[in-house]
Amino acid sequence: MTVVIDTRSDLTLETARRVGWQHENVRLSDRVMVAMAEGRDRLLRVLEHDPEITIYGVTTGAGQMAKTRLNPEERRGWAKMSPVGAATSWGDPLPERVVRMIVLARLTNFVEGHAAVSPAIAQGVAAMLGGAMMPVVPARGQGGAGEILSLSHLFMDLVEQVEPEEKDVMCLVNGSPSATGLVTDAALVAEHRLQVAAEILALSFEAFNAPLGHLAQELEGYWNNPHDGWALSTLRGLVGGGHGGERRSYQAPVSYRIVPRMLGQAHRAATMASDVAAESLQAITDNPVWIDAVDEDHPHGQFVSTGGYHNPHALLAMDSLNAAYANLCVLAERHGAKLLDGNVSLLPDQLIGQDGGEGIRRGYMGCIPMAQTGYEEEARLYAQATLLPGSESGGFGQNDVASPVFLAWSKQERAGLCLDSALASLAPIALRALDVTQRPVPAKLAGLAATVREVFPDLSGRQPFGPGIGAVAEALRCRIYP
Repeated sequence: MTVVIDTRSDLTLETARRVGWQHENVRLSDRVMVAMAEGRDRLLRVLEHDPEITIYGVTTGAGQMAKTRLNPEERRGWAKMSPVGAATSWGDPLPERVVRMIVLARLTNFVEGHAAVSPAIAQGVAAMLGGAMMPVVPARGQGGAGEILSLSHLFMDLVEQVEPEEKDVMCLVNGSPSATGLVTDAALVAEHRLQVAAEILALSFEAFNAPLGHLAQELEGYWNNPHDGWALSTLRGLVGGGHGGERRSYQAPVSYRIVPRMLGQAHRAATMASDVAAESLQAITDNPVWIDAVDEDHPHGQFVSTGGYHNPHALLAMDSLNAAYANLCVLAERHGAKLLDGNVSLLPDQLIGQDGGEGIRRGYMGCIPMAQTGYEEEARLYAQATLLPGSESGGFGQNDVASPVFLAWSKQERAGLCLDSALASLAPIALRALDVTQRPVPAKLAGLAATVREVFPDLSGRQPFGPGIGAVAEALRCRIYP
C-alpha cells in the first residue's frame, strides 16, 4: 500500500500508523509538486528582489555564524555543506518505526511550499520510506538547541545523493519533526498499552471479588469527566456481571476503588498525547519559514526566523504518560500484595503457595510483589518532570537552550516497559486466585487468560515465576507494539 500526500492535512495519526508501523510507502501528489515548485520559485524571487535581504542560513551563516553575511558565490558553497559534522550523538538507536514517523513528519514543512525546499530534496525524503533500511538515529545524546543532531544522522546520506541548493539543508535539519515522531509513537503505543492495563486490572478486580458497585455506571456522571467515564465503562464491559455468585460485602481497599480514576488519568494523558501528535503532524515548524505577509517592501512575502524547532507540548504529553504509567505500576503492585494477603482478600491461604503447616507445597507467589516493587520504583524514577535545562546548554552562541524531547520519549518508553512487567506479574496471581476459588474468568478476558496459561499451564506448580512472567510481558508487548 502507498500513502498519497496531497496537503499537510493528510498527515494524521492513522497515516503515521500506516507509515511507521505498517511500513507503507509515501508518494507526493502532483498538487504537492506544484506547490513546492511555487515555494521554491518564491524564494528565488525574494532573493532577486532584494539581494541584501537577511534570511538566516541562506544569505547568512547558521548558528554562531548567523551575523556573517554571504555573497552569492558563498551562498552556493554554503548550500552544499553536508550536515555530517552535526551527527555527533551516539548510543541506543531509535526503533525503526519511530525513525519512519520522523521522516514522515519532515514532509509537513514541504508539501505546501512554506519551506521553499527544492522538490528533488522532498522527493528524496519521501523515497526514504520506500522500504529501504532507515538510517540509525541515536535516542541518547540529543542535547541540541533544536533537532539538528538527530536530523543530521537521518539526512546526511540524502544530502550526498541529491545535490542541495540554497536553504535545502536548512529545510532538512530545522523544525521539529523528531519531536513529532516521538510523541506520535508515544500516543500510538499508549492506546494499546491502556487496553492491556484495563484488562489485567479488570482481571484483578474480579479475582479480588470486589463489589461491582465500585464500577457503577452512575459514577460516570458523578465524576464528571470523559476519561473516568471511559475507564468505568471499559472495566464494566470487561468484568461483565462477574461470576454471578456472592461478592465481597464491604468495600475493597483503596487500590481497587481508585482503579477507574487512575485508568482515567492514564486515558487523559494518552488523549493529550494523541492531540499533541495530531497537531504536530500538521504543524509548520521550519526556520526560517515563508509567511504570506505581502507589502510594498515584500511583494513576494517574507522569510522569518522562528522557534518552531522546540515542541514543549510533546514534552508535557509524554511526561503525563510517564506519571500515569508509574501510578499504574503502583496499583499493580498493591493488587498483587493484597490478593496474596488472605486477611485482606479473604482468599484461601493456598493462593500464596502454602498449605497449612506443611510448608511450601505449591508454587510460591509471595515474592512476586517484591519484583513488582522494583519495576514500580524504576517507573517512578522515569516519571520525574522533563524541564528545559537550568544552565546554558545546547551548543554555544545563539544555541543557548537545549530541547530535551528525546529524554522525555526515552523515559516514557522505559516507564511503559516497567508497567508491562508489573502488569505481567499481576496477571498470574489474579488467575491463581480464580483457580483456587473455582470461579470463571470473565468472557472478555478469556484471551488474556489464554496468553498467561500458555506460559503457565500449571499455576500451582512449584516453579521460578520470574522467567515465565518475563515471557508474559513479552506476549503483552506483542499486542502493544503490533
